[in-house]
Amino acid sequence: MKKKMKVNRRNFLKSSAFGVLGAGAAVNTGLYRKEENNLSSQEKGSPKIVQYRTLGRTGFRVSDIGAGSIKDKGVLEAALDAGVNYIDTGEQYPGHHKVVAEAMKGRDRKSVFITTKLQIKKDKSKQGFLRRARRCLEELDTEYADCIMIHMAETVETLRTQGFHDAMDELKTEGRVKHVGVSNHGSFWFQDPEETMEKVLLAAAEDGRFDVFLMAYNFLKMDQSEKVLEACRKNNIGTAIMKATPIAIYYNLKSSIDKMEKENKDIHPLYAAGLKRYSDKVERAEGFIKQNNLDNPEKIKDAAIKFVLDNPNVSTVCCLAKTYTEMEQFLHLSGSRLSGTERDRLSKYEQGCGDLYCRHACGLCEPHCPQGVPVNTIMRYYHYFNAQGRESEAMHNYASVPGTNAEVCRNCSGPCEKACPFGVPVQGMLLTAHHQLTLG
Repeated sequence: MKKKMKVNRRNFLKSSAFGVLGAGAAVNTGLYRKEENNLSSQEKGSPKIVQYRTLGRTGFRVSDIGAGSIKDKGVLEAALDAGVNYIDTGEQYPGHHKVVAEAMKGRDRKSVFITTKLQIKKDKSKQGFLRRARRCLEELDTEYADCIMIHMAETVETLRTQGFHDAMDELKTEGRVKHVGVSNHGSFWFQDPEETMEKVLLAAAEDGRFDVFLMAYNFLKMDQSEKVLEACRKNNIGTAIMKATPIAIYYNLKSSIDKMEKENKDIHPLYAAGLKRYSDKVERAEGFIKQNNLDNPEKIKDAAIKFVLDNPNVSTVCCLAKTYTEMEQFLHLSGSRLSGTERDRLSKYEQGCGDLYCRHACGLCEPHCPQGVPVNTIMRYYHYFNAQGRESEAMHNYASVPGTNAEVCRNCSGPCEKACPFGVPVQGMLLTAHHQLTLG
């Protein structure tokens, strides 16, 4: 990984190491356009948002680069100063509401679209949702939320939770929420029934009560996602994208395999075989990366985000930055388009490393697991751990998984791998995930 520079907030606001954006002019349409004032600022060296897109039927013009769960107040403030005006948060993000509240102090509230999320829990009463929504607003120190979403809707039935909709209707009447949305992370195999992201979100698009979707989409996960994005276009639903850069797995995991092999001298033959299939693919990918000059993950990450921005059905890409430098890297992509060279780079990466990415919200292998392991959920937590630096949260979430976790994969023949249409070494990845996520 490229060594990160230490950049303070003052230097971040004064100048940028990225210079002028050279990748493609933005289309001047009703969907999205470059803002001339911000473009001139970009040319002077300061990284700024240069493109805003209409967030579906909400009519709000959101920055093409949005803010995910940015936990550093200074970094979030810098993003807002640079023109980012879409913030994603949720009641389950520890302390994040307070960070957003602090970053928003002294700003024009109407200029920023803030979305928070409520998970459907045991208490599905209207009063329960009202109580939790008002707590969110209090923590955010705001009179209203631009959007409140159902968090991680795992089934079509979840979308129909009457208590949630009754609560949102009351809050709308009070002027405390403007729009309703839904997020989806795929199936939760330990719950019944199990349904794909495609099925749930296509149902949500037809439901008519959801104005904004938060969903996974990237250059390695196009089939289900692009069907949903097209449905959003037809139904005028705004789209916020997460999991846009599916490249961290390779760069983070080879050392994990080496460590596990050293620590587990006497391991079950099936466990060893699962890890061997995984490590073989990692080694092959390593050779492919060197052979095709793909050893700069930052360039691949930039191209991955540009790929998502190239889709006119995308409203904003939620980016998670931990430092000012990372925020700069995201901001300089605003308004950019994928070049032919970058498209070729992504194609080569998919060819050599695509089978090391367990597709977010896929779940196609889960029905084939004899033990009912929640593959999609575990691999999402593993993504938090490796790609987003959310180690403690990921380990806590994994420890809270009800039912069967990946420990049972040690003595399994790996039918999940045989069922994966993308050739992902699922068993080996689950074993590695269990090793890293298990609380000691």
